[in-house]
Amino acid sequence: MKEETTVTVVGASGLVGSHVVKAALARGYRVKGTLRDHRAPDKAPYLMALDGADERLRLFSADMADSGGFDAPLEGSDGVFIASLIPTYYGPSGTKATDMDDEQGYREIIMPTVDGCLNILRAADRQGIKTAVICSSTSSTNPVPPVPVKNEVDHWSDEGQQCAAKKYTSATKTVMEKAAIKFADEHGMRLSIFMPTGLYGPLILPGHIPDNNHAWLKRLIDGGEGRHKKIPNDSVSMIHLDDLAAMFLAAYEDPQASGRYFGVYDSWHWQDIYAAIREILPDMKMPEPIDGEPVAPTGFDFTRRDSLGVPVRDIPTMLRETIDWLKTDPFA
Repeated sequence: MKEETTVTVVGASGLVGSHVVKAALARGYRVKGTLRDHRAPDKAPYLMALDGADERLRLFSADMADSGGFDAPLEGSDGVFIASLIPTYYGPSGTKATDMDDEQGYREIIMPTVDGCLNILRAADRQGIKTAVICSSTSSTNPVPPVPVKNEVDHWSDEGQQCAAKKYTSATKTVMEKAAIKFADEHGMRLSIFMPTGLYGPLILPGHIPDNNHAWLKRLIDGGEGRHKKIPNDSVSMIHLDDLAAMFLAAYEDPQASGRYFGVYDSWHWQDIYAAIREILPDMKMPEPIDGEPVAPTGFDFTRRDSLGVPVRDIPTMLRETIDWLKTDPFA
């Protein structure tokens, strides 16, 4: 029974992690959530305000640099969701990842995340946990040369090429996924990895607004400029946060689910995204139009994603829900 199931969400106060906590509580699970500081006043109260949190959510302090710190939050859990592997764009000294050489890029950008992920998996293995779900990124699925339609099984980014292009932040996901898959295979762990990109929908913590897509949508609502002065001739993939969290839980609950999954609805050209937003905000400030013919959006094979049976909101719906939610000034 779900009320007898306990799961641990690592990175419970993160953009994705907080929605996984919400979804797990809604399913009746007992949830253990980790934060760097489980008493953080700008994070913990919002998690504890979720439905069911008083009875079934317990927060812990843990840092993924210390594997031993996860023993307590993982003890007695049936599965672990790792949503703490957020992109790192600067080293400890403040050096931008794009200004590093390979040695520094690996030491300060790539390996802290890779080692952190493995530290969590090692702690899970010590506690006898055999089911794990990791949040990664579509940046690990960009083969060179590009393919018209990519899938999660055959198509990987090349970390060597990513590093050569100074994309250490993107290479982190590629290296981390390979290391996690190797660990899971060696320790008999069922591992599912989700790869999202643009994240939309109502938020749980106010601290997530400034650093995500919600910030530029809020500027458009307020009559300001959106994300671009000029529409880029490019596409971007998108997903509603509640749908992504539902995919995480679906993979956890399905004993046959494992491997990599696209965590996106689809990819749209920015020209079409701004057109969809203007349907919602007719008086918005539009960026300058693109030059030339629009490029084709990224193509995805969603066979594996759809095998999880999770309904996914389309892009106009997720934009409207996000904008309508922002209009309510939710954290005022």
